[in-house]
Amino acid sequence: MVRQAERAAADLVSGKLAVTGKAMRVVVAEGQLRHFVPLVKRVVAQTKARVFGGDNHFDGKVLSLFEEHTQVIRKGKAHKPTEFGRLVRVDEAENGIVSNYAVAEGNRHDGEQWEPALVQHQAQFGRPPRMATGDRGFWSAKNERVARELGVERIALPARGPLSTARAKLQKNRWFRRALKWRGGIEGRIGTLKHRFGMLRASYKGERGFDRYVGWCVIAQNLVSIARVKSRRQKE
Repeated sequence: MVRQAERAAADLVSGKLAVTGKAMRVVVAEGQLRHFVPLVKRVVAQTKARVFGGDNHFDGKVLSLFEEHTQVIRKGKAHKPTEFGRLVRVDEAENGIVSNYAVAEGNRHDGEQWEPALVQHQAQFGRPPRMATGDRGFWSAKNERVARELGVERIALPARGPLSTARAKLQKNRWFRRALKWRGGIEGRIGTLKHRFGMLRASYKGERGFDRYVGWCVIAQNLVSIARVKSRRQKE
């Protein structure tokens, strides 16, 4: 099929292939061939590498011909060891407002997204957050140091592994535990974005369409949150 498509495209350019019907439809079809043929070639190459060479880590692997930006996601979930799509970082501020989001490239570790989130917050609001929190995936001594250097007053990142006496005492502080409870609420925000506002499956095509779709989901969610806050304040 790839060879036939390449011959058809070459014959069209050279004039050997007779054009029937509307010329614009032929041009569009030729453009689709030029787009899909290289992708199919990569699929053939990665299939040969996997079947005949046992190579499961082919560089530049194509997972979808129609959404080639799709990537493999492994988050250590027992019920879903391998997922396909894109990772999206969601930053939440007060009153259920999603202040920032970022579509990550590849299967990035959560810890790599801590500093960009703080930098984006500072650029957007003109100051660092007074308190910043995340789950255990964001914790590292480097990330805590980065947050302090950026001016964050209270950093609530639960450490992994056995805790020292000083660390255990820190994590028992009331403000630390309240921050973790507040952070737990963002799981509900993510679920709302997925199921109520459609972020579970993007319907826009292409990588730019994917980014745009995520942005619209965030905007729709924020408009609802703002309306709820205003309504509550008017009643009070």
